[in-house]
Amino acid sequence: MNRRRSHLSTAGATILEALIDQPEPCTVAALSAQIGQHPNTIREHLDKLSSGGLVVRTQAASQGRGRPAWLYSAAREVGSDHGAREYAALACVLAAHIRRTSAQPSADAIEAGRLWGRELVREANLNKGQVTPAVAHSAVATRRTVVTVLEGLGFAPSTDARVCVVKLHHCPLLEAAHRNPQVVCSVHLGLVRGALDALGADPERTERTALQPFSEPGACRLDMLPRSA
Repeated sequence: MNRRRSHLSTAGATILEALIDQPEPCTVAALSAQIGQHPNTIREHLDKLSSGGLVVRTQAASQGRGRPAWLYSAAREVGSDHGAREYAALACVLAAHIRRTSAQPSADAIEAGRLWGRELVREANLNKGQVTPAVAHSAVATRRTVVTVLEGLGFAPSTDARVCVVKLHHCPLLEAAHRNPQVVCSVHLGLVRGALDALGADPERTERTALQPFSEPGACRLDMLPRSA
């Protein structure tokens, strides 16, 4: 399997990596939003990956008129962390539940993410032998700590020097986020705000933290230090 992957082009390898850690098959449109490539270009590479046995193509269930979309996933033997995939699959189910049952899905998703972000910081501190939240020495250091949390979750973040703007180049829930950004992306925004809460960040600035899904070529934009209203 590794030998087959070694002959991939850079674009083909990028698409395969985008699929490996996804808990559910993805559409071409979702891959295009994350990678920043034209859908036709992505289709060409997916055809080659499918022919090489690295990607599996299935057809989505019919939802009325029109031909059902094709869905793509990494072949089972390509492999990824099984636990991470199970976690992501559970997150997709929870996001769908919020969408179906909540009167305010975006607000409830932000709150759910907020609790998650606080818990992630708490667990990180306990793993370091600390029993109280670690308050960073500066606002920049606090934001860098949040970026480290995002990196650990697989968002592949990149930042400017003062960590004011963060670009998230990988979404661990890509297809769910593309289908339902109101919930999934709100959970991710809440995660950032919850981590900032736990790190003692300025509450007013925390509330102005904003996430713009798929707004950059191949990335989502997270404004960690937005301008004052």
